[in-house]
Amino acid sequence: MASKSWLNHQVTLMLLFITWRESMHCNGLTVDPPQDLVISDPGHLGHLLITWSPPASLINREECAILYQLEYFDTYSNSWSAVRTPRRMYSAQFDLMKDVTVRVYTFLSGPCTNGTMIKSKSYTEVIQKPLSTGVVGSAVQDIVCVYHNMKYVECSWGKSPKMPDNSQQTLYFWHKELEQAEECPKYLYSSGARSGCNFSGKSLPEFTNINFCVNGSSSEGPLKPTFISLQIQNQVKPETTEKLHLQTGPDMQLELHWDGPSGRIPGHCLEWEVEQNQEGSDGKISSQKISIKQTSLTLPSIHENQRQCFRVRSRLHKYCADKSFWSEWSRLTCHPVDRGGGRNNTPQTPRGKQAKTQAIRAPNSPQNTTDPTPRSPETATRPTQGGTSKGTQRQHPPGRGKPTDGQGTGGPAAQPKATNPGTI
Repeated sequence: MASKSWLNHQVTLMLLFITWRESMHCNGLTVDPPQDLVISDPGHLGHLLITWSPPASLINREECAILYQLEYFDTYSNSWSAVRTPRRMYSAQFDLMKDVTVRVYTFLSGPCTNGTMIKSKSYTEVIQKPLSTGVVGSAVQDIVCVYHNMKYVECSWGKSPKMPDNSQQTLYFWHKELEQAEECPKYLYSSGARSGCNFSGKSLPEFTNINFCVNGSSSEGPLKPTFISLQIQNQVKPETTEKLHLQTGPDMQLELHWDGPSGRIPGHCLEWEVEQNQEGSDGKISSQKISIKQTSLTLPSIHENQRQCFRVRSRLHKYCADKSFWSEWSRLTCHPVDRGGGRNNTPQTPRGKQAKTQAIRAPNSPQNTTDPTPRSPETATRPTQGGTSKGTQRQHPPGRGKPTDGQGTGGPAAQPKATNPGTI
């Protein structure tokens, strides 16, 4: 009897579900995707504005709530990002040297759907291609921005081998506190050509994306623009340690200590690397790097016939910044002092003999003891696409291709002009 009752209950639920589905079908209730999907470039070097309109079939339907789900492909993480909102606009950062792909769905719920959330089966989409303007191979290379001891920012770039002669580069930057992009306040020069920008007289905000574009002009035409976006608290390079203090302690132990950099960098945010070079009585030199968190180091007892030299450098550890640059190495301090006259020089490797190098880690110190050199930050490059783009409705996820004309076209995108940052 219990089994028969359960079966009747299941059948009743199934019939109710079928009846509800038929009622929905008979009432003709379907949800269309949004329309008039547009991508606009306000000149913020990759920070784009996305707008759309509700489907015409829902304009006069006031008894139900309308939501939208915006999806866009994040080329920095190589994955889709999604946001659900009742608004009909959204802004996001894009890498404009790659395809910009955006799609929007409609969601409907309320009395008209019997309280059920219904999603449109199709979506409206825009695929906007990067522009190919500019002399081929003329884009600058390896843009690097460094936040020197959290005092000022300096950006530099390299010259492309194919860059036309007599080219002039121009840097623009934008962040959310600016209405429009601005030009570099003070250029740096190398061999008579612009090679960087100094922001020592310009305050840049921390913990917010700052977009940079380097373009320019030449006798052969405009240079291809290059874009990066970064947060300056992740670009810190501490000051070089000025002086190491080295002394012998009990049992002939070597005690090394130093002061951290002055300024705004919290001491607890720094990790240190100590390089120890040891010269034996036979003239052979061994070298090791020790990672520690404090500004002092005690080493085991030494022999009278051994000479040891030390230098240190620092950077922000992973708990205070996503990444950081190593400071420059301090000057060497040796014990005993140079036998030739007291100079703190690195022991020289005897001719024909090879120095041994190893890296070790002090207790409770970070795992990373590598010796990276400052390199271009792993920041996503974010080019500018001018103009607007509209979307076209699709029934299935699209492949790559040109945006459709009129109802889904990425309109002509104006790249930044070297003479007018307001039109970037």
